[in-house]
Amino acid sequence: MSKGLFITVEGPDGSGKSTQIEYIKGYMQANGYESIFTREPGGTPISEKIRAIILDNANKELAPMTEAFLYAASRSQHVSQLIRPALERGRIVVCDRFVDSSIAYQQYARGLGECVSIINEYAISGCIPDLTILLKIDPEISLARLNGPSDRLESENLEFHKAVYRGYEELEKRFPDRIFSVDASLSPEEVRSQIIGRLSDLLGE
Repeated sequence: MSKGLFITVEGPDGSGKSTQIEYIKGYMQANGYESIFTREPGGTPISEKIRAIILDNANKELAPMTEAFLYAASRSQHVSQLIRPALERGRIVVCDRFVDSSIAYQQYARGLGECVSIINEYAISGCIPDLTILLKIDPEISLARLNGPSDRLESENLEFHKAVYRGYEELEKRFPDRIFSVDASLSPEEVRSQIIGRLSDLLGE
C-alpha cells in the first residue's frame, strides 16, 4: 500500500466503539495490514495531557469554547505528530473519534455553531478520513450501557446526548460518501459483520 488509509470510528457514548475497534484490530492483524490504532482526545503524550483536562469531572466550569479549543489543540498535535506521519509511511490509521466528534458535541450539542468547524479545519490541516464508521443508537439505550464512573462528557444530561445524536445525523446527511452508518442496537457480532464487510470492500479483499 503506497498511500496510507485513514479510518475513524464515531458514535454516541455507549455505542460500542471499543468493542468494534477490537474487532477491527483483529481483522487487520489477521490479514497482515500494517495498522496503527489511536484515540481522541489523546494519541500522543501532549494530547493525552489535554485529554485529562477535558474529561476530568473536577473541571465542571470548563467553558464550552474552552472545551472546543482544547479538543482542537489536542487534535492538531495528534495529526502532526502521529496521524499524518503514519499515513505518509503507508500505514492504516484507525482512530477512535476524530473531527466529527467535535462537530457533534461542540458545534451541535454545545450550540457553538460553525466556529467549531472553522477551528478544526486549521487543526486537521486537510487530514480527512477516507472512511468514517458511525455507530448509531438511541441515546437512552446507549447511556444505559455505560458501566462504572462517567467522565465529564458522559455525565451530561440526556438532552445533551440527544443533541449529539442529532449532530451525527446531520453529518451523515452531509457526507454520505465518507460516513458508513451501522445500527449499533444490533448484536456486537451483527455490527462487526457489517463493518468488516465494508472494510473488505475498501481494502479490496
